[in-house]
Amino acid sequence: MFKIITRKFLEVLIFVLFITFVSFLFIRLAPGDPVLTILNVDELSVSQEQVEALRTEMGFDQPVLVQYGLWLLNFIQLDFGESFVTGQKVMDMIAAALPATIELSLGAIVVMLLVAIPLGSLSALYRDHWIDHVSRILSIIGAAIPSFWLGLIFIQLFGVKLNWFPTMGRDGIMSLFLPSITLGLAISSVYVRLLRSSLLDSFSQEFIRAARARGLSEVRIFFMHAFRHSIPPVITVFGVSLGSLIGGVVVIEVIFSYPGLGSLVVEAIRQRDYPLIQGYILVMAMIVFVVNTCVDLSLRYLNPEIRMKEMENK
Repeated sequence: MFKIITRKFLEVLIFVLFITFVSFLFIRLAPGDPVLTILNVDELSVSQEQVEALRTEMGFDQPVLVQYGLWLLNFIQLDFGESFVTGQKVMDMIAAALPATIELSLGAIVVMLLVAIPLGSLSALYRDHWIDHVSRILSIIGAAIPSFWLGLIFIQLFGVKLNWFPTMGRDGIMSLFLPSITLGLAISSVYVRLLRSSLLDSFSQEFIRAARARGLSEVRIFFMHAFRHSIPPVITVFGVSLGSLIGGVVVIEVIFSYPGLGSLVVEAIRQRDYPLIQGYILVMAMIVFVVNTCVDLSLRYLNPEIRMKEMENK
């Protein structure tokens, strides 16, 4: 376990250095000038001397490598800098918006589980029956419909016409329903097909036939053997597709005006708020790393073959 954690720490160190440098470089190469955005040159009369003075004050007159080195030095001291627009500390702004994004992500995962597990299981148990056909059709439709279009339909139907749920903001659990359902349905189609395929593979294994030969009930065979054997591939795909989930959260937060990290970073991009964009990228990278580490550890618990191979290598 110690070797695994040490290896993961080295991996995340290299990953953080790479992702921060690349994102830092690309952000500065993007079109637009944050100095002009801050000064509101479209609304105010600003002299070139004022523009150059602010650029020097913000350090934009330095080479990109020097700017990155200064930012990295501050980051080592756990200082992500201050927002160019609001003047607030970036960590404070991220910490204030992060709970809303976590709520939305967990809500979407719950919806995904409530949809994917029953549909995927029934599709595998009743292979080639009408239930299987309906499940496949629904998963194809879910994969084909863009999440933003589905969100707009839900807003119009359940928010405007029926007035069942609020469509904007974060005001209690009711505000979480539509965004969570929209994002959960958008990502569930992949896991319906994956769980079905994994269960069908489990049903063809020797240990399932051996369990039936011992007289175990079909319910126990399904939950204690087939389903447990099918979970590792699903968990692996979840770890890999976490980036897509994060991207989906950004889209859904913007559509529903949900005050999370997604809405925060979209506004930061519009205003060329470099420290906030950089802080968002780093926080998301760390979340991806932590989740993938948890996925690796859980796979070692759920899949005895991995533990056996590690013991043989020792």
